[in-house]
Amino acid sequence: MLDKTKRGWWKSAVFYQIYPKSFQDSDGDGIGDIPGIISRLDYLEKLGIDGIWLSPVYASPQADNGYDISDYEAIWPPFGSMADMERLIAEAKQRGISIIMDLVLNHTSDEHVWFREALKGRDNPYHDYYIWRDGAPDTPPNDMLATFGGPAWEYVPALGQWYYHQFAVKQPDLNWENPTVRRALYDMIRFWVGKGVEGFRLDVIDNIGKEPDRKITCRGPRLHEYIRELSREAFAGEGLVTVGEAWSADVEEARLYSDPSGRELSMVFQFEHNFADCRPGGSKWDLAPLDLPRLKRCMERWQKGLSGQGWNSLFWDNHDLPRIVSRWGDEGRYRVESAKMLAAALHGMQGTPYIYQGEEIGMTNIRLPIGEYEDIETRNFYRERIEAGIPEVEAMASVYARSRDNARTPMQWSGAKNAGFTAGTPWFTVNPNYTGINVEAALADPGSVFYFYQKLIALRKTCPVFRDGDFTLLDPDSEAVFAYTRKTAEEELLVVCNFTGEAVPYPLPAGFEGGELLIANYPAPETGTLRPWECFMLWRGPRK
Repeated sequence: MLDKTKRGWWKSAVFYQIYPKSFQDSDGDGIGDIPGIISRLDYLEKLGIDGIWLSPVYASPQADNGYDISDYEAIWPPFGSMADMERLIAEAKQRGISIIMDLVLNHTSDEHVWFREALKGRDNPYHDYYIWRDGAPDTPPNDMLATFGGPAWEYVPALGQWYYHQFAVKQPDLNWENPTVRRALYDMIRFWVGKGVEGFRLDVIDNIGKEPDRKITCRGPRLHEYIRELSREAFAGEGLVTVGEAWSADVEEARLYSDPSGRELSMVFQFEHNFADCRPGGSKWDLAPLDLPRLKRCMERWQKGLSGQGWNSLFWDNHDLPRIVSRWGDEGRYRVESAKMLAAALHGMQGTPYIYQGEEIGMTNIRLPIGEYEDIETRNFYRERIEAGIPEVEAMASVYARSRDNARTPMQWSGAKNAGFTAGTPWFTVNPNYTGINVEAALADPGSVFYFYQKLIALRKTCPVFRDGDFTLLDPDSEAVFAYTRKTAEEELLVVCNFTGEAVPYPLPAGFEGGELLIANYPAPETGTLRPWECFMLWRGPRK
C-alpha cells in the first residue's frame, strides 16, 4: 500500500475511473449507484488500484449524464444519499483507496439555484454568476458554436439577453471574472474536503478563462491566474490530488498546469495522442487508420517534455472515449493479447495511469441503431451529418467507432442476466458479449487481462524506474512496433509492443539479452520475432 503522507505519492499510484450510472446497481432500478460501488470495493482492492476517479454523483437533471450539476452539495437520488457517499469515502479509505471526485467548475445546470435566480432579472445578485450579452432575438452576440452542436448562445426573451453555453443549452457557463462566483466554488470544494475526499479531477478546466467576445473558449489570458487562485484558496495545504482536464493543452501549457512547485495542479489530463487515428484537420469523428509513428512521436514529445518539469496522466479509455481494444487492438481473435499489449505500452511510461471501468477485462465497443444511443453529443453529430448530406453508412461508421456511449454500457460482472449489473432493466444496453467477457470469467482465468493489469499495477510500486526513468523511443519510424526504454542510474526497462496482428521481425536491442522478464502476454519471447500483438518488458538493475 502506498504511503499517502508522502509528497507526490500519486506519481507511483494507479487510478480507476468509475462511471457510476453503469458500474453496479444495488436496488434494481437499472441505474448504477453508490451502494453498488461500495459492494465492489473488494474487487478494486484485489486489482490493486490506489484511488477512484468518480464521475459526477451530484444532483443533476442528467442532460449530460451528471456533468450538468444542479446542486454541488447534494447527491442525485438514484445514486443514493449523502450518507452513502460518506460510507463510500470511509470504506474506500479503509482499503487504501482514495476518492477523487469529478468536479465541473466551468458550468452548471440551468436548473441550479444560481441560474434560476439569474433568470429573475438583471439586478438579481446571481445574474452576474453567468455570461450574458444584450441583443435582438434573431441576432446572437457572435457565431460561436457549442461543442455539442448548434450555437453557443441561447436567448432569454424575458431578459432580452443571450447566455453563453460552451456545451449543451442546459449547461450555462459560469462567469469566472466574478470573484463572488469563485469564492462560492472554493467554499464548495472545502465542503467535500471536509467529507474526506482526497482530490479532484477538474472537468474542462482550460475553459474557465474564456473570453467569448473575442471567441476564445480555452487557454484564455486569465486562465492560469484563476487556476493559481483556485489552488491557493481551495487546495493548498490539503495534500490533495488535482487533475486538470485540458483538451487544448500542449507540452508547454502542461508545464504550467503541473509545475512541480505545486502552484497549480498535480497533473494534466491531455488528449493529443487521441488524434493519431483522425484525419488531419478533422474532428474526432473523421476516421483514419492509426498512424503508429505519429502516436509514438506524440508520446515521446510528452514523455521528454514533462520529464522533471511536470506530470502527465496516462490513459487510453475514459467515459468520453471508445474502448481501446476495439479502437487500436483486435476485439476478435486476439482480444486478450491486444488488450494486454495496449496496457503494457501505456503503463511502462512516466505519468499516473488511469484505468477505465471494464478496461481491465478487455470490454469492447457496441453497435446500436441510432435511436438507441443516449449520448447528446452522438445524437447531435448524427443529425448534423445527415442534414449535411453525409451518407448514413458513413455517419454510422463514425458513431460506431467514436460514440461516447461505447464506454457507457454497463459493467460486465458475470454471464448472468444483464451481466450481473442489475436485477432490473438496465438504463442503457448491455453489450451482448457479456456472456464471454466478464469479471467472473476473468478472475477464474490466471491468464486473463485482469491479472495482467494487476501485475502492471504492482510493478509500478516495486520498480522506481517506472516513476523516475528517462524515456528513449526506439525505432520511431516503425509502423508495427512501439518500443522504448526507461532508464535511471540504477535501473533500465525495455518495453516492446507489436501493434499489429502479424508476426514481425524484431531483434532484441543490445544489452538486454540477459534482462529479467517482468511481464509478457505470451509464455516467453521468441528470439528475433514478435508474434501478433505481442508485448514484453525486460528489466536490468540491482535486486534489493
